[in-house]
Amino acid sequence: MKKITMQQIADHLGVSKFVVSKALSGKGGVNEQTRERVIQAASQLGYFNQKNGYVKNVIPSGTTLPAPAGKHSVLVLMPNIRFQNKESLYWGRLLEGISRELEAQQLGMIIVSEPRGDNFINILNPDGILGMIGVGQIASSFLLEVHRIGLPMVLVDHEDPLIPSDTVFANNLDGMARLTTHLIGLGHRELHFLGNSAFSRSFRDRWIGYRSALEENGLTPQAPDDPMLQLEGIDTGAYGDELLGWLERRRKTKALPTALVCANDSIAIRACTVLSEIGLNVPGDLVVSGFDNIDDAARNAPSITTIHVPKEDLGQRAVRKLMDRLAHPDAPQEKIMISVETVYRDSTAELQQTGQ
Repeated sequence: MKKITMQQIADHLGVSKFVVSKALSGKGGVNEQTRERVIQAASQLGYFNQKNGYVKNVIPSGTTLPAPAGKHSVLVLMPNIRFQNKESLYWGRLLEGISRELEAQQLGMIIVSEPRGDNFINILNPDGILGMIGVGQIASSFLLEVHRIGLPMVLVDHEDPLIPSDTVFANNLDGMARLTTHLIGLGHRELHFLGNSAFSRSFRDRWIGYRSALEENGLTPQAPDDPMLQLEGIDTGAYGDELLGWLERRRKTKALPTALVCANDSIAIRACTVLSEIGLNVPGDLVVSGFDNIDDAARNAPSITTIHVPKEDLGQRAVRKLMDRLAHPDAPQEKIMISVETVYRDSTAELQQTGQ
């Protein structure tokens, strides 16, 4: 297979090779929309970690894969890849970790981004694939088919209550609990969580970690039916107007929190933008924290206090677990937790009396 170059990606998109290089390296100077297009094109053209000629492609719905000679490939099911925007680098880094470890194991990788219907069964040819790594939220119906044909699988950032598998997670609960405790230590007592506890397992664990930290400090968390716990359009940022309206109503009734604890960095960045639009300063009037440590969190003004998730390590650990499962098929299934770290930046500070 001919090697895919940055120049080919550039030609495909009608941009310069310089732009592609910056976008793929995570450096500044490229706007988010362009970076998203570059990452999508790189995935679709099979750019990621193609050393030694191992085939890596994004396979659209309706495609049947021919079985390679022997079981030398791992299927990577990544259904959320085309819906990421500001978090695309999160998944890109995780994918990079999977690619790097598969290469070290001298294995190929096939990325499936849009599994649908019966075609998914054709793709899952057990004669040509060692196993599967699932990334993010995946429908139970697809996982059930994988389980039925006996293909070993490891899930990253997701687990299914009905279908047993090994899983790999960042330690979302403990990370959020530590960050929330830090904010309480800065004097904040009126905290509010922004996100959607039903969006993903990670979001739910982050909510639980936040809630537990408040309860341990004698504070009462918001009710489960709070609108800021049910934000819609997490991937697209469509919740912006709802957040703006909520903040304005709280300001009018002098009930603004002093700290917004966001389920991820994208929400934190959007919250900073909305607060600025209505004349509130971060961290002077409210402090804001995120989670994941995507590149934009450091570039934001102010830079976002967050939790660093070792994205490449999550991907690498998933591959190693799959190899271990293949070697020991009858061993007990495992839920692996990867440690996370707090990154202190400018969006948080000690409580100030603002007279709101």
